[in-house]
Amino acid sequence: MGDDRKQNPWSQVVRYVSLATMLPLSGLGGYVIGYAIDRALNTHFLSITFLILGTVGGFIQLIHGLGKE
Repeated sequence: MGDDRKQNPWSQVVRYVSLATMLPLSGLGGYVIGYAIDRALNTHFLSITFLILGTVGGFIQLIHGLGKE
């Protein structure tokens, strides 16, 4: 049943494209959330904090996704 991915090259393309976009999108999402909170609370440090948290979360998901072979 694990041979389905090897038979269908498009499923591998989709998998690797999703892994390639996961890290930048999670970092961007963290920055946007932090920026919105910064604007609401009139602070200047939460956007960087959430950018770091989003990037770390992206790395964790990337490692987890690469481990599924």
